[in-house]
Parts: sequence; structure tokens; C-alpha cells
Amino acid sequence: MIPIKTAAQAAKTVRQDLSAVPQTVLAQYLSPGALNLSALPPLSLYVHFPWCVRKCPYCDFNSHEHKPDSDEAAYLDALRGDLEAALPLIWGRRVQTVFIGGGTPSLLSAQGMDRLLSDIRTLLPLELDAEITMEANPGTFEVEKFRAYRDSGINRLSIGVQSFNNEFLQKLGRIHHGDEARRAAEFAAKHFDNINLDLMFALPGQTLEQCEQDVQTALSFGTSHLSLYHLTIEPNTYFAKFPPAIPDDDLSADMHQMLRDQLSSAGYINYEVSAYAKPGRMSRHNLNYWQFGDYLGIGAGAHSKLSFPHRIVRQMRHKQPKAYMQAVAEGNAAQESSEVATEDLPFEFMLNALRLRDGFPVALFQERTGLTLNTIERELQLAEQKGLLYRDYQTIAPTETGRNYLNNLQEMF
Repeated sequence: MIPIKTAAQAAKTVRQDLSAVPQTVLAQYLSPGALNLSALPPLSLYVHFPWCVRKCPYCDFNSHEHKPDSDEAAYLDALRGDLEAALPLIWGRRVQTVFIGGGTPSLLSAQGMDRLLSDIRTLLPLELDAEITMEANPGTFEVEKFRAYRDSGINRLSIGVQSFNNEFLQKLGRIHHGDEARRAAEFAAKHFDNINLDLMFALPGQTLEQCEQDVQTALSFGTSHLSLYHLTIEPNTYFAKFPPAIPDDDLSADMHQMLRDQLSSAGYINYEVSAYAKPGRMSRHNLNYWQFGDYLGIGAGAHSKLSFPHRIVRQMRHKQPKAYMQAVAEGNAAQESSEVATEDLPFEFMLNALRLRDGFPVALFQERTGLTLNTIERELQLAEQKGLLYRDYQTIAPTETGRNYLNNLQEMF
């Protein structure tokens, strides 16, 4: 973190760093406001690769079918241009983590990935031990290419397995088969020290026994991290138009409890709603999100959250790859940019921080929002009275009941 002696000194420093940026652009970030952040949060970088082999029917992420005219070099040019243009907004801040997501980043060539990471290192001061994660699809796993990814600097893989069962993979519209998922996990376990496997449960027609088989297969690879997601029907997806029959609430709850028990017995800590990690192997990038840290997002549809001494700003890039590349060429990659209203900060902070099993240090709320804890005292008291929240002079955390009814708890703020 970067300590700030005074708000005035910090604003002066940032203005000096941003002297080349038009004042009309700077005004929204630097004009005095109600906030007075005592320190800037840790900073992460998110890079979005928008293409997939094909769109999954449950997916509402910004992804587009990869076509022969999808120009990798042109997109990498745009990413570099986007990052260069954004540098004044994060000048002097070191980057703790990098996450390359999608879409399917493992469609990138080995040379393309090497160029991307080289550009990032050239333009940004990365921490020496920076966590650099890439999402991968088992259907795009090529051994030599993934060795090259590792040699280029990828030190954490997040593999979208979803299931090892061919029946459910077909229902989910995945391009890989169970055997490909196993081979990908085996290769990753041999060549990468830090691996996450994504699994989904409550799949169409899935039984409790089939759900258990999936998680036992995942555990057999000894990976350091597992992410478990309940299949949800999201708006504007194929499943929203043609919803499949998924397990009812009682069976879904049984699956969830079984998964918790199995992973706890195997030594994994359920440190966030959907995330399970071996001790010391939590996702540093995702922790920064959940602790209301800062992140710069580049690439089609990427989101940013950036803090300044008196402002917290959110941005979103253009979603369509061609529109994004054109916008970068014209010098305006961000389609939307807005200041987070002071009255919205408590909810935004709590929406993230309450996902963590151990909650957050009391001082973190003021440090990350610039607001005193008294701002949410009434809500904290009510949550305590309902048994959804625990707090002492050091920590605020959801109770077990609060975790089970997290939406209700979050809505109170």
C-alpha cells in the first residue's frame, strides 16, 4: 500500500504525475470531495481475452466465438495501447497480481502470451512475487504451449473443468470431455505449483452421488485451490430462454453441504463463499477484489475500480472486440467511467468483504472507503441482533447463519 501523508500532498503528487492528461479528464478524479482516503489499496491488473471456441449456454460473461478473422496481433496491440493510456491513473503504484481471464485465454498462442506478459512487465512495476494467473479450458490444452506459458511467467493456472462427467459436460455445452479434463489436471499438477480447478454442481439431472464423484476426482489431483459454483440461470443466456431441469433447493443444499464436508476433510479451507484452498494458497488476486482493493481492467468489456485521495472511480471498456480496438485507437478505451457515490460505498464494500469466512479487520472499512464505521453502525447492530454477524474490537465477520443467508446479510447494507 502507498501511505499518504496528507490528502493535499497526495493530490499534488498525482497531479504532477498526470500533467500530460487533459485537465477535463483529470477533474473527475482529483476534485475535492467527501472522501479522504488515508492510503491507497493494493493494485491488481485484470486482462480480458474475449474469445471462446463457442459460447456455453449458461455463460453471461463477455465472450465471443473465435473466428478466423480474430486478429491476435491487433488485439495485443490494443491491450498495450489501452495499458499505456491508463498508466497516468496508476502512476507509481506497484502491481501485486495479474489475472488473464476470458473468454478462453488459452486460445492465445505461446508467442502471443509471451508478448503480452513482456508488455505488462515493460509498462508496469510488478512485485517480484506477483501472482500471475491464466484461465484455461481443458479443450485447448496443448502440452508444449502450456510449457511455454509457464516459461513466459504464468505461475498459477485456473482450469475450467466444471465436471469430469461427459453427460454433464455435454449438457453444459463444454467443448472438452472428461478424459481431457483429467489429462489437463494431471499435466498442470506436474508443471505448475499453484492450480485452481473450477467445478459446478446442481447440474441438470445430477444426483448427490454424481456430484460427489466429481469432487473426489478433483481432489485426486492434489491441487491447491478449488472453486465450486452452483449452476445458476443467468439472464440473456441460452439457458434463460430454454431453462434445463436442475436439482431442487433441498438436493442443492445437500450437495453444497457434502462438498463442504469433503473438502474440509481433505484439508481445504472454505475462505470465501465459493473458494476452497489449502493453507497459504488462497487466490491473492480474488482476495484483493473481496477486500475492496483496486484493479485496473484492460481488454474488451473489462472493469476497473481505482482509488484516488478523494474519489473512487469505476470504468468499463467497450464490450465488442472490434469496437474496443477502435476505441483504443481513438484514445478512449473506456465506454463508461463514473465516480462511486459516497452513499454507495458501504454496500459495495460489504458486498465483497462479507463473502470472506473470516470477514475483515475493523480498520479496513475506513481505510478502503474513507468513511468511519459509524456510517454503518445501525446496520451492524441489526445484523448482530439477527445472529448474522459477529464483531469485536478487531474483526467483523459473518456468522455461520450469516454465511448461509449471505444475500440477506448483504442487503442490510
